[in-house]
Amino acid sequence: MNIVPDTSAVVDGRVSERVESGAYEGATITVPEAVVGELEWQANEGHDTGWEGIEELQRLVDLAAADTISVDYYGTRPDAGQKRGADAGEIDALVRDVAADSDATLLTSDVVQAEVSRAKGLSVEYVEPQSRDETGDDGLDIERFFDETTMSVHLRAAAKPKAKRGAIGDMHYEAIRDAETTEAEIKEFAHDVMETARASSDGFVELDEPGMTIVQYRSYRIAVARPPFSDGFEITAVRPIVKTDLDDYEFAEDLKERLLERQRGVLISGAPGAGKSTFAQAVAEFLAGHDNAVKTMEKPRDLQVGSDITQYTALGGDMAKTADSLLLVRPDYTIYDEVRKTDDFEVFADMRLAGVGMVGVVHATRAIDALQRLVGRVELGMIPQVVDTVVYIEAGRVDTVYDVTTEVKVPEGLTAEDLARPVIQISDFETGRPAYEIYTFNRQVVTVPLDDDEGSETGVSRLARKEVEREIRSIARGHVEVELNGQNEAVVYVEEDDISYVIGKGGGRINDVEDRLGISIDVRTLDERPSGGTQSGAGAGSGSGSGGVTAGGPSDGAVVTPEVTSRHVVVDVENGVDVGETVEVRADDEYLFTATVGRGGEIQVSRGSAIADELEEAIDHKRRITVHPA
Repeated sequence: MNIVPDTSAVVDGRVSERVESGAYEGATITVPEAVVGELEWQANEGHDTGWEGIEELQRLVDLAAADTISVDYYGTRPDAGQKRGADAGEIDALVRDVAADSDATLLTSDVVQAEVSRAKGLSVEYVEPQSRDETGDDGLDIERFFDETTMSVHLRAAAKPKAKRGAIGDMHYEAIRDAETTEAEIKEFAHDVMETARASSDGFVELDEPGMTIVQYRSYRIAVARPPFSDGFEITAVRPIVKTDLDDYEFAEDLKERLLERQRGVLISGAPGAGKSTFAQAVAEFLAGHDNAVKTMEKPRDLQVGSDITQYTALGGDMAKTADSLLLVRPDYTIYDEVRKTDDFEVFADMRLAGVGMVGVVHATRAIDALQRLVGRVELGMIPQVVDTVVYIEAGRVDTVYDVTTEVKVPEGLTAEDLARPVIQISDFETGRPAYEIYTFNRQVVTVPLDDDEGSETGVSRLARKEVEREIRSIARGHVEVELNGQNEAVVYVEEDDISYVIGKGGGRINDVEDRLGISIDVRTLDERPSGGTQSGAGAGSGSGSGGVTAGGPSDGAVVTPEVTSRHVVVDVENGVDVGETVEVRADDEYLFTATVGRGGEIQVSRGSAIADELEEAIDHKRRITVHPA
């Protein structure tokens, strides 16, 4: 008897199984080199099937050593193109050639291979793929580490098994066994996970890449990491420990009414492990139970939802393709778990603007942070149309709900009517009081907290003071300090000989600044400051053209006087420093940045950059600015 097994039969271990049962006793097992090549390629790519097939070949060698069977290798090894084309049947064709040349029976667990081989006149023995039921096992071996309070189990070679256990918001990461996990043990767990996922209707392989496999089995999501992706073998198994109903949460009735009123754009935010996905599941079940067609977009698919909710993953690895498909299906609501990368936000926005109700799960440490992640990814004026509700989850409960609207108005704290603009208003859902405003100010997108606490500087005040400083520094030649008297008035202190320059002829220059900012500005000298004043002429400002270099200073640096212009902060280092030389700029001998001296012996830093802001702050506080050879 001559038997030629294909890759499926070898990986499933069906050859040694039939030898040990006596069915193939004394047979010659002719293993195609094409099978060996495919298994070797799979093992090198980090796929468990490759290692399982190699282990089966080793068992056949042991059986041959015991004179139970004889083993031969025959045929040609597949080239790189044939290995890549294995899914298209390239390897299967080579195996059929070996069976035909050897006048042997082809053993396979692949129904397509069996039917094609019969069509070509070959003798075929088809065996069903190894199923979980045949092993007599029920469930995963790793399940023994879970109890009713365990959210996740973490296994790593040469480390004690650990688990996160407790209640939502009160989880503890703790060792659950004294003995360390061996590499052999963790490989057995990984093998069990893969076999169970392939054979069970309750499981599937979500991702299988070199070094990483993600499996969904019942309520468990299991990630198996291997070298070279990780520095050692590791298994992380996660499952939800509670399933909630929307009625279990605060604001439940109001949220229900809001969700059913019309299709909404909702962001569910919170820190990792806070209970975002659990809340999203409750929302999905509620919507599905109230005459809504609900779908999910997940990678991996791990939301525990009812059978009437279809769960979709990334089609061809791309959620945009999934969105295109869903727009044809036209669900009433889609649960997007999770919205993280720019592409995710763009897909979320595209589906929402197409009229689909969207519920996105977003990692954020504050409720406002979830909305700010849309800034720069979605046109500012479109944000309220994409997201009108933000729900922040903390310790398994609804902590904050924000209502997001847009209005053309003068931002809070400003008064000039010509400063009216579109303002995104984020209000507390419970009280209706505005909590934040987002708008463009001086060509920048700003998020301003509306803090009414007495005696503290509000977000509007901080913004106003910063902008007044920036405007006056672009005019003044010396030191500038700003104090606010309320949100609409400011006092600017400048060098005495800068007073007339800042005010301008007939007050025209300062009036222009007041009109741009909507703030009344009183210009005074630094000596008039209530704190006692500052020595006149000591600061550095813009436009004087007096920047020079003086030898000496800490660490033998050259002291410089930077100039602040409307567009740049200019450091003049022409005396004693060559053009093209790399230098360090320091403030009170503290490193600020490294730069190359340009033509004219100057270093120019664009205003608005982080480096320029730091340098201007140093200038404003009269710190000693020095230049040193790099």
